[in-house]
Amino acid sequence: QVQLVESGGGLVQAGGSLRLSCAASGRTLSNYAMGWFRQAPGKEREFVGAISRSGGSTVYADSGKDRFAISRDNAKNTVYLQMNSLKPEDTAVYYCAASRAPIWGMPDFWGQGTQVTVSS
Repeated sequence: QVQLVESGGGLVQAGGSLRLSCAASGRTLSNYAMGWFRQAPGKEREFVGAISRSGGSTVYADSGKDRFAISRDNAKNTVYLQMNSLKPEDTAVYYCAASRAPIWGMPDFWGQGTQVTVSS
């Protein structure tokens, strides 16, 4: 089992940037594809993007394409979500997730989430 802890959330003005981190413990992160999700108040949790075990492949939802970038440092057991040109509609709790699939699949483990608030 792997434990995931997100950090880096906070309050930012529209147009600003944030970098979220997801630190893993318990198992080597390189054994998992990693994904980011978000959930805004009153809405369902939605997929933001994912990165393969090696980091060689990424996929993004349309909402973050060209603004968000996922990367990973397996030596540090950490995955990142760089968010640029933030919009008020990006306000949500952001979760990282780990999947045993090599590229991406159903999440097997979740972090507790970190709040991102974008002010207009």
